[in-house]
Amino acid sequence: MHTLMNGFPPKETDQVTLANWRTPPFIRWAFHHVREIVPSADIANDPGSVWHLDEASIDLSHIRFPDVSGELLSLDEYRERSETDATIVLHKGRVVHEAYLNGMTSSSPHILMSVSKSVLGIVTGIAIAQGFLREDDKIETHVPEVVGTAFTGHTVRDLLDMQVGISFDEDYLAKTGPIVEYRKATNWNPLEPGDEASDLRTFFTSLMEKEENFDGRFHYVSPNSDLLGWVVERASGKRFADYLSEVLWKPLGAEYSAYITVDRLGGSRVAGGICATVRDLARLGLLLAAGGCRNGQQIVPKSWISDMMENGDPDAWDRGEFAEDFPGMAMHYRSKWYVLRDDNPIVFGLGIHGQNVFVDTQNDIVIAQFSSQPEPLNAKKELNTMSMVKAIIAELTA
Repeated sequence: MHTLMNGFPPKETDQVTLANWRTPPFIRWAFHHVREIVPSADIANDPGSVWHLDEASIDLSHIRFPDVSGELLSLDEYRERSETDATIVLHKGRVVHEAYLNGMTSSSPHILMSVSKSVLGIVTGIAIAQGFLREDDKIETHVPEVVGTAFTGHTVRDLLDMQVGISFDEDYLAKTGPIVEYRKATNWNPLEPGDEASDLRTFFTSLMEKEENFDGRFHYVSPNSDLLGWVVERASGKRFADYLSEVLWKPLGAEYSAYITVDRLGGSRVAGGICATVRDLARLGLLLAAGGCRNGQQIVPKSWISDMMENGDPDAWDRGEFAEDFPGMAMHYRSKWYVLRDDNPIVFGLGIHGQNVFVDTQNDIVIAQFSSQPEPLNAKKELNTMSMVKAIIAELTA
């Protein structure tokens, strides 16, 4: 791992490329050097208005929590087994715990994968509050290019909650089929001999097949989110990266600019391409814990956060694809965020290869974590992460 991209030039076997950047061992370097592999657009911060995080370090080395097999793990053991790159814990706005591994630092941007969708969910809520969008707007009202596709007749709310009746298999390990063409369109996979150059917006118009008798279940399809990004662009009249910067990243007080990968025509990979530091991701969680308000400015409507927490559809979740990965847990999915519906609810964003941000709004606790796990999805590691989060919350609220 440590030899990757060393040398001038690196040995061919150590080079991280567009063809291998999401496969082990290359992900260990690639996930915090994404803009060196895929074209990107800057998401500017405001250096004059950084949200300062006070330090109040707490020793958490004594914590032990069970993994799925019942073995008790320390935080260090958990991080080693989960290929953690960076982690931070905030309690009442203060940094109580922080760790960086695999060459990461507090200033290193790392890919959020599908936690990018959760950022999109917040940005969409702001756009709705500003009057650019309505939840019941038909998608084709803003993007008439999708008329006649599987998206026709669906609404902004359907995109937000992954309740679109489109036939699309989100198989991250597939070697052929629509998901591979999708990745080529996003600039995440190289074109193969004979391929014509493609782009996201054209790809949407190719998705014609609908699921028969779709029942409104939670149906996780990443192109829904990229299409919602296009809707936001059309409604706001601004490029997604610029609108995100203006309405969230700058007022949030991000310490560093973020960036987002783009296709060959500049279309944003809103579903998974945002890259940011773990501290700035934690600031987003802190904003949610604060009811969307910072320094007296209401950045995210409080009603939008309450709706995320309270108004998801547990039945749609139970009939969806991910329920079996969280056995025995009352859950829902709302506005691109997952909610654990306990007496002490936790709202969280989840991305493949181990990207997470958890927010306990009642106790003002935020836990953000980046990883470079070899597998896109690993249900056991997800459950171990949930166990870790619950252990830290229990320790901080004891």
